[in-house]
Amino acid sequence: MPSTSQRTSAFTESVIRRMTRISNAHNSVNLAQGFPDFDPPEALLQAAEHAARHGPHQYAVTWGAPKFRAALARKQSRFMGLPLDPDTHLVVTCGSTEAMIVAMMSACNPGDKVIIFSPFYENYVADAILSGAVPIYVPLRPPDFSFDPAELRRAFEQRPKALILCNPSNPSGKVFTREELLYIAALAEEFDTFVITDEVYEHIIYAPHEHVYFAALPGMFERTISCGSLSKTYSITGWRLGYVIAPEAVIQKARNVHDFLTVGAAAPLQEAAVTALELPDAYYRELQCLYAEKRTLFLGFLDQAGLSYTRPQGAYYVMVDIGAFSGDDDVAFAEWLAREVGVAGVPGSSFFREPVRHLIRFHFAKRKETLVAGGERLLQLREKAREYQRAG
Repeated sequence: MPSTSQRTSAFTESVIRRMTRISNAHNSVNLAQGFPDFDPPEALLQAAEHAARHGPHQYAVTWGAPKFRAALARKQSRFMGLPLDPDTHLVVTCGSTEAMIVAMMSACNPGDKVIIFSPFYENYVADAILSGAVPIYVPLRPPDFSFDPAELRRAFEQRPKALILCNPSNPSGKVFTREELLYIAALAEEFDTFVITDEVYEHIIYAPHEHVYFAALPGMFERTISCGSLSKTYSITGWRLGYVIAPEAVIQKARNVHDFLTVGAAAPLQEAAVTALELPDAYYRELQCLYAEKRTLFLGFLDQAGLSYTRPQGAYYVMVDIGAFSGDDDVAFAEWLAREVGVAGVPGSSFFREPVRHLIRFHFAKRKETLVAGGERLLQLREKAREYQRAG
């Protein structure tokens, strides 16, 4: 048979999704793949029931149903502080996963360079491969995951077409400061570079940290391609509703790319999700309180277990140091952890360009009883790890 494309030779199975399969096989507590195990807001469930019965059930407008786009523009204008036009500044996608590849393919030509901070969400490298771009990696250094300004400047001096900015960051939980963002903005302007933002955790922030929208920085809207999603904010990861926000000239290109990738997002789910986009500001304050409580609960178990970690500033992930147990094989340790301790995490090496083998990512977007179950199992880690080390 003919050979498959060369670009696919660099692909492997998603480590995150693989850890979910391993978790399911061993009936472990899945703190690997970042999806909640609790329901969306009740008003949203009722709207979904209504849409399932009454529709619409046929194709929506390719770049997003007008009612959904209007509601999304109002909501994002309110939080971003920008006058967004639903007809010229938005395209609705099948989740932020599609939003990111749409952004990359709209911005980059084959051979263009793209800056990616490391650690990174695994899809970014795949997006670069699929769009023909060449990654330039700039490390975010633990424990605070800050970047070296001189190192970032050297990356920009290679004349990249774009920089990918995940803020709040998956997997590190870092929230970029205004000063850091202004430094990136100055370089983007100096070197005429797009900034593609992944802001799916925009509403999951822990005080005193604040989320600053890159597109809202002075002069940055015209060179920012903002990618977002309803998945995390409203606990509907399976609905696959995302979006791109950008200047009109970019959106015209993004709509064409999106059209030939997926045609459009699900029409009845767009109809139902208008209800979520119209929730009052109190919802977002309660969401932050909810996740702050979950963070406190889960980190408390890590403290009891004597595990070192970087305290997340945003999102719902925590990077835990397991180097004392795992040696230099975090993948094997993560599999053993799911099998023998009953808790699934993601080996940190899957997020880093650098040879980092001593971290594991857990997430805490779970009900209290799930976090307690996982936490209590982690309390046994030190004792059970002796078995792992003897076996190794």
